[in-house]
Amino acid sequence: MEYRQIRGTDLTVSTVGFGVWTVGTTWWGIESREAGIDLLRRAFDLGVTFFDTADTYASGEAETILREALGDHRDEIVIGTKFGYDIYNNPERPGQQERPHDWSPGYLRKALEGSLKRLGTDYIDLYQLHNPRLVTIDQDEALWEELERAKSEGLIRAVGTALGPAFDLRQAAEGVTSIVKRRATPQVIYNLFEQGVGAGVVPAAYDSNASILVRVPHASGLLDGTVQADTTFAANDHRNWRVTTNERRKLWLEGGLRKLERLAFLTECGKRTLGQAAIQFALYQPAVASVLPNIYNTEMLEEFATCDRAAPLSEEEYGRVQALYARNFDL
Repeated sequence: MEYRQIRGTDLTVSTVGFGVWTVGTTWWGIESREAGIDLLRRAFDLGVTFFDTADTYASGEAETILREALGDHRDEIVIGTKFGYDIYNNPERPGQQERPHDWSPGYLRKALEGSLKRLGTDYIDLYQLHNPRLVTIDQDEALWEELERAKSEGLIRAVGTALGPAFDLRQAAEGVTSIVKRRATPQVIYNLFEQGVGAGVVPAAYDSNASILVRVPHASGLLDGTVQADTTFAANDHRNWRVTTNERRKLWLEGGLRKLERLAFLTECGKRTLGQAAIQFALYQPAVASVLPNIYNTEMLEEFATCDRAAPLSEEEYGRVQALYARNFDL
């Protein structure tokens, strides 16, 4: 495993992190709590030190499961969690719809206290605004002042912004403002097929000596080999929204698989898998501190956590990818 500093903080994280939502919710098909705990512990054994969760995932259960799995290793791991959705006054909505946000200083304190208790810790390493809009990042001075107070009290070590929920080019401005105005670490969707937000944020990270975090490096399964033309998703699988209409299915699934055919050269050497290549692509940018692939079985975990042992992505291969992307993969 390789490790990188989140620039602008004193946090050092594994370049491959673990998004706890896959084991703390049922959105990826993991129904067994014991299986989720085993995956988290196996990830730690493989050198994963960055674990990213949120209070809204299963109304806090995704924080509790992290404590149960790795509470004895608190000082050896970096915990990122998120706040902003009012989970106390609004029950979970069907289809993983967003709950109302509450960015008031009072709610921040309530959310922070709840996360600390569920995580079984007295500090959070990276406390992230969960899917904030630009106006919150840019103009909500009371919120940011309260975050600074919580930092000064030692309750949080660093602040971030997890931008989403879905890929949206407007998040580039949110990421840049996070870095330049707030010195906060943005978490963005960035992969071989969806580069727009990252392309907008990475230059600001370099200019400000900051870092970004990357999620969805495998384009929700297209780039790890788990999604095929005939794939069907379970009713509770969060990816259902991508195929609910013929137009969405054509754009994401059919279009993505056609693009994938153009990337065969990444695995022809036989020394890396497609899933490893996708992670290496994100980590090719030194500004990316850690990548958070969706992990929901042991095979995937071991494949992704050992991507540093695979043949590294060469400058020539990276250039070919970017040339294809610029031409929309010749589609």
